[in-house]
Amino acid sequence: MASAGSAVTAVVQGLEGMRTRLEDCYRDLHAHPELSHEEHRTAASVAQWLTDAGYETHAGVGGTGVVGVLRNGDGPTVLLRADMDALPVLEGTGLPYASVDTATDAAGAQVPVMHACGHDVHVTCLLGAAELLATAREQWSGTLVAIFQPAEEVGDGARGMVEDGLARLVPKPDVALAQHVLAFPAGEVGFCSGPFLSAANTLRITVHGRGAHGSMPQAAVDPVVLAAMIVVRLQAVVAREVAPGEFAVLTVGSVQAGTAGNVIPDQAVIQLNVRAYSESTRGTVLDAIRRVVTAECQASNCPQEPEFEQLDAYPVTANDPEVTERVGAALTAVFGERAHPIARQTASEDFSDLPNAFGTPYTYWGIGGIDPQTYHQAEQADRVAQDIPVNHAANFAPVLQPTLDVGTTALVAAALEWLAKDG
Repeated sequence: MASAGSAVTAVVQGLEGMRTRLEDCYRDLHAHPELSHEEHRTAASVAQWLTDAGYETHAGVGGTGVVGVLRNGDGPTVLLRADMDALPVLEGTGLPYASVDTATDAAGAQVPVMHACGHDVHVTCLLGAAELLATAREQWSGTLVAIFQPAEEVGDGARGMVEDGLARLVPKPDVALAQHVLAFPAGEVGFCSGPFLSAANTLRITVHGRGAHGSMPQAAVDPVVLAAMIVVRLQAVVAREVAPGEFAVLTVGSVQAGTAGNVIPDQAVIQLNVRAYSESTRGTVLDAIRRVVTAECQASNCPQEPEFEQLDAYPVTANDPEVTERVGAALTAVFGERAHPIARQTASEDFSDLPNAFGTPYTYWGIGGIDPQTYHQAEQADRVAQDIPVNHAANFAPVLQPTLDVGTTALVAAALEWLAKDG
């Protein structure tokens, strides 16, 4: 029986013959991005690719999700996941395959659409890994589950697949694995044990005042002043209620009130975002927000209680130490010094809703997508923050290679750590 390392080598040999197809697939996905819950074209392409590769394919899971199952004898079940949705961003990369597509968003507005977060990379790499493993079944034994998830950007895609009966379609995974392209040099792979991505909540808070003429403030309960006091008071929550050394971010990103300078409006709307690496810290911050807003409304003698609406919620992505150690070793065996630990990221993901629903351990790692020469030049000039586009930027454009080769190979290597016949 082959070792996991030799199995990886044998499976990845097939990459040479499919590289052009994968690059064409990526360009097509990038040129035709789709917003969350609208990934119909992407899902159709994915389902056809999986079916052609011999997978038992389930489409329409959680709306537009696609699940492929490949049973290959006795052995563990490994879940690999990629997300499919794009963002309402006007592309500024200048690439020949740049998106010029527009779409109608959930609010009914016409918006530009771009794969500004790299989900097109994720889909392409998982399709490549799924096909490579399907064509080299003699190298492994067990069951491979490939999940192509919708609506990661709005935080409910994974949960939607679970609620739509994912557990009835696939056996319980022994391990779940996923990756994300990030703004570090292409060709590198980074892994992190424990909390890797933060929990996040986005809230919309409406505070109610009493409108009046701008010249008669005594007749009003001014929600503009109230909102300003809330914003200022919230800045003390992390500084004074979260223990030093414990990570938390509270950002007020939007305050909207009024339509004219001489009119005191009757309400203000505040939108804010919370990030934390632990559920207890997240709870502390969310409780403080509610307490501060409620108290400021009472202090202003508001005629109505404030309204709190949760727009999205992401779990902590906390990588299982044992799984991360095994995957890190597998990636290091393939990539050498190009595989290394990386720091926690402040971004958020809903991937862990999938393994958490099964009670399955997981790990989630990063692959680089920035041209190495460009990155190192910026690093030498101490201008990485200024010169290197990050995820969600209009000019974020992972280089095709070695990004696609590395991402595809990483998924194969991680999966075979469990599926290789002596693994």
